[in-house]
Amino acid sequence: MRPVSIYKSIPALLLLASILILSAGCRKADGRAEPNQEAKPRIVSLAPSVTEMIFAIGAGEHLVGRTTACDWPAEAARVPVAGAFGRPSMEMLAAMHPDIVIDVDLEEEQSGSKIRDLGIRTERVICKTPDDIPGALRALGKLTGHRRQADSLAAVIEKGLGGFREKNLRRTVRPLVYLEIWDDPFWTGGRDSYTSALISYAGGRNIGDAVRKEYFEISQEWVIEQNPDVIACMYMSKETTAAAGVMQRNGWRHISAVRHKNVFDGFDNSLFLRPGPRVLEGIAQLERLIEKK
Repeated sequence: MRPVSIYKSIPALLLLASILILSAGCRKADGRAEPNQEAKPRIVSLAPSVTEMIFAIGAGEHLVGRTTACDWPAEAARVPVAGAFGRPSMEMLAAMHPDIVIDVDLEEEQSGSKIRDLGIRTERVICKTPDDIPGALRALGKLTGHRRQADSLAAVIEKGLGGFREKNLRRTVRPLVYLEIWDDPFWTGGRDSYTSALISYAGGRNIGDAVRKEYFEISQEWVIEQNPDVIACMYMSKETTAAAGVMQRNGWRHISAVRHKNVFDGFDNSLFLRPGPRVLEGIAQLERLIEKK
């Protein structure tokens, strides 16, 4: 899956394109030789999710390059930029002399060949569901020599996900959730999206599960017909709060979430759109919204 270049008037579909890359799975490619565990490889990360995981396992000192989209944790800002998300600069990579470049996907797949032509090893560690994240952490632990830290964090996440699963077995009601990724045009996550998995772990049912896609454009009429119990807006609104804008939409007053004022905004959307080590925090936030219903 390649990044989508549907950059609506700039901030909107830039976000959507990022989501499609960010949500691209969590496994290391098979058949690659493991590095010397005593070595300290110089690494360039071409994805925010990878950057987060590298810092989370204590391997931040290995990073010699990142993308402009790698904005968490704060320490990432000190790492030199090697290009845009999914679009590395070959000149910058050559100047950084990394041992490994790690991506989740590239806007142009031939970029991988160009990187290897520079004599730089490439690895792909991708995250598609919350269940994939522990494996991604362990893969990065092997690549960086931080196995113990990676295994420990992976175990914490596995235990946390297991706790959410057990809690869901006891639920008698699972409210319908509409996660509005953008409002012009309207976009949400489908059955195959990372956000759908988060909603399920949080005890809800994603209205987008009616469509077997990752992220897709929808109509207002479709949302009204689905009648969600909870609405969460993943963007900022210029004129008013996103939640207030939803409450004021023509024809939406009969939606359950609007009637009961279960419309929310003000999120750090990277918690919900970026697979990574903060996955349990993202699920817990969604769970609190759902339980308010």
